[in-house]
Amino acid sequence: MGKAVMLPWILGALAVLNVSLVKAEDPDFYYTWTVTYGTRSVLGIPQQVILINDQFPGPKLEAVTNNNFILNLINKLDQPFLLTWNGIKQRKNSWQDGVLGTNCPIPPNSNYTYKFQAKDQIGSYTYFPSTLLHKAAGGFGALNIYHRSVISIPYANPDGDFTLLIGDWYKTGHKTLQQFLDSGKPLPFPDGVLINGQTQTTFRGEHGKTYMFRISNVGLSTSLNFRIQGHTMKLVEVEGSHVVQNLYDSLDVHVGQSLAALVTLNQPPNSYHIVASTRFTRTLLTATAVLHYTNSQTPVSGPLPAAPAFQFHWSMQQARTYRWNLTSNAARPNPQGSFHYGNITPTKTIVLSNSASLINGKLRYTVNGVSYINPDTPPKLADHYNIPGVFTIDSIQALPLGGGAATVATSVMPVSLHDFLEVVFQNDENSLQSWHLDGYDFWVVGLAMDNGLHINEKLTI
Repeated sequence: MGKAVMLPWILGALAVLNVSLVKAEDPDFYYTWTVTYGTRSVLGIPQQVILINDQFPGPKLEAVTNNNFILNLINKLDQPFLLTWNGIKQRKNSWQDGVLGTNCPIPPNSNYTYKFQAKDQIGSYTYFPSTLLHKAAGGFGALNIYHRSVISIPYANPDGDFTLLIGDWYKTGHKTLQQFLDSGKPLPFPDGVLINGQTQTTFRGEHGKTYMFRISNVGLSTSLNFRIQGHTMKLVEVEGSHVVQNLYDSLDVHVGQSLAALVTLNQPPNSYHIVASTRFTRTLLTATAVLHYTNSQTPVSGPLPAAPAFQFHWSMQQARTYRWNLTSNAARPNPQGSFHYGNITPTKTIVLSNSASLINGKLRYTVNGVSYINPDTPPKLADHYNIPGVFTIDSIQALPLGGGAATVATSVMPVSLHDFLEVVFQNDENSLQSWHLDGYDFWVVGLAMDNGLHINEKLTI
């Protein structure tokens, strides 16, 4: 009789357990985005831009660590289109990262469904078009990943959240700019700077409260300095990793870089200038916005806060103060703590030296003397299906080659699973260069300056 009495209870417990297991699964979020051309007066004149769901910039994606994205993108442009998810580690499915070596562009009047997970991640990221200079016309937006409630963060929850997409902008259309590059000419100097696709916008907050400012440089070529009149910024996150919290009057934000800072509205309740201005350029381009205290009736006034010294050295020194917060238990690369940072022996060292070279009469950027050409078949597909003739793994060397003519090739370097790579980026140009490392875990371990700018990264494969 005991067994007969207990059976319904056991079945009931199993049913409750089953429900809890279903609820414990990482949730899915579904989106449908349509990419079209549209007209916006961005710098005071109407021009063609790329819209996503009729928005410029595109819609802001917000999710929680380990959420799943299922996003159907419909391309209504007259060119193939491809999005990359900047900063999302493609551990679960690296076919979704949205670069030419991995994905084929979406043809006009076609669609593709991206499926990826924000696995073990927090932070401020962006998405943007990765082909045909579409980024010069828009198609970019914010991608913010918030921490799970069961994982603490090394600061009190802010009272609000502001996203600021800052970047240089051209009045010239993206197709004309592409023709400039295809003809072997460098990009012209930009025409202006935008904040969230505008030359003037307002952010509102309450006196005494603290807000998270998520700042991303979505421009093409120009580093920017970001500052807020009369306020300091406590930097808490860079590229999805919590950092040692220092206070800054201004922050250099380089192309493709994202960071987050806490700002307490502790000044007299007025309105204050927000400024993003170009760095290391002979002509200073500036965009402004307004930080408005909600209980203030006073309009913004006074001079714009001054930019820091016109020096690469100043920016390098600031970058050296960005240090990983290893006491934080929020999501970050190597969340299990199985490696001892600072005591990792690199499997190999790769030195990547960039330079502008003339090849067949055209100006092309090269890495270690090789300028990349995109094959008809994505290299990842060729590797997966063993398709010969698409690339060779010795087409580019792991060290710069002295002398010799620059060449073109589908440059590929071989690495092995679980390798720790030390990558040295050596800039042989007389201007600041930004690199986009797509798809996996990496962090800066050193900065140096001699004849050029050298940055060491460690990359976990």
